[in-house]
Amino acid sequence: MAWGVALWSLATFLTPWAADSSLWALLAARAMVGVAEGVALPCMNNMVARWFPPTERSRAVGIAMAGFQLGNVVGLMLSPILMSQGGIYGPFVIFGLSGFLWLLVWLSATSSAPDRHPQITKSELEYIKQKKQISTMENKRISTSGIPPFGRLLSKMPTWAVIVANSMHSWGFFVILSWMPIYFNSVYHVNLKQAAWFSAVPWSMMAFTGYIAGFWSDLLIRRGTSITLTRKIMQSIGFIGPGIALIGLTTAKQPLVASAWLSLAVGLKSFSHLGFLINLQEIAPEYSGVLHGMCLTAGTLAAIVGTVGAGFFVELLGSFQGFILLTAILYLLSALFYNIYATGERVDFDTTAA
Repeated sequence: MAWGVALWSLATFLTPWAADSSLWALLAARAMVGVAEGVALPCMNNMVARWFPPTERSRAVGIAMAGFQLGNVVGLMLSPILMSQGGIYGPFVIFGLSGFLWLLVWLSATSSAPDRHPQITKSELEYIKQKKQISTMENKRISTSGIPPFGRLLSKMPTWAVIVANSMHSWGFFVILSWMPIYFNSVYHVNLKQAAWFSAVPWSMMAFTGYIAGFWSDLLIRRGTSITLTRKIMQSIGFIGPGIALIGLTTAKQPLVASAWLSLAVGLKSFSHLGFLINLQEIAPEYSGVLHGMCLTAGTLAAIVGTVGAGFFVELLGSFQGFILLTAILYLLSALFYNIYATGERVDFDTTAA
């Protein structure tokens, strides 16, 4: 995590100078950002699995992802201001330096596992060890496994359930993040600074509802609801809700109404973090980081297709609404696929039977 943040902060800081140098230098800088950012969510998932017992993991993921969404809010709101004051260099320099400041806190406050933390109390360490439900054999496998069994991982439908869910999540996330300011500008004719504000509000909603979803998910499990049913409830809200809200967005005539529909879509989308995202730790605790990496690869490809495809789609048809409807339909189909094949129980990856 530390090396990832350091690398993407440096690449972000250097991006304007790379752009002044050449197109290839710019592409290299942005590729470096992507490579470095790829470690963030797998590392987070692995850390949550090590530090938090099952009855607290949903809230942990909810809080962590709330920070993820608040970063979008800050970025969308500050970038136009920083660009107006410092030119194109402003956002890249400030956000790059901020990453290094965060890195200092991370290095001084964290460790890879609870028993390695120099400041953890004995009572907290005992509490974590008592509550965690990972066997000695699993811990051994986590620490001694060599090349992950990719074939066996891909032979199970619960694996494909989380891969498909992550792909759809990334498709929707990056389409909304990349295109909504332009959508508000072109459809409702608001300037880009106002469009950034309209686009930032939904991410604030997502940060808030993500924590609520995490609290509710843990509450369901503590009260006896099966983990499988809990994950499917969260995933259904997180995909069916945005699908319906995006359909509503295509009918909006005013920017405030459109922002309300978009806020509802993005806010409900946060429930999916307590579906597929935390589900990775449950079906494959010994391979959660590897499986998350596989999901991110599929998700990145989906994000590229969705973001680039949106541009071609709008250019060919001259309308955003058709692509938004397509995204809504994909949300609904992905929710159906997850509900059919997902499980909250640990999957046996020692055999290749489906």
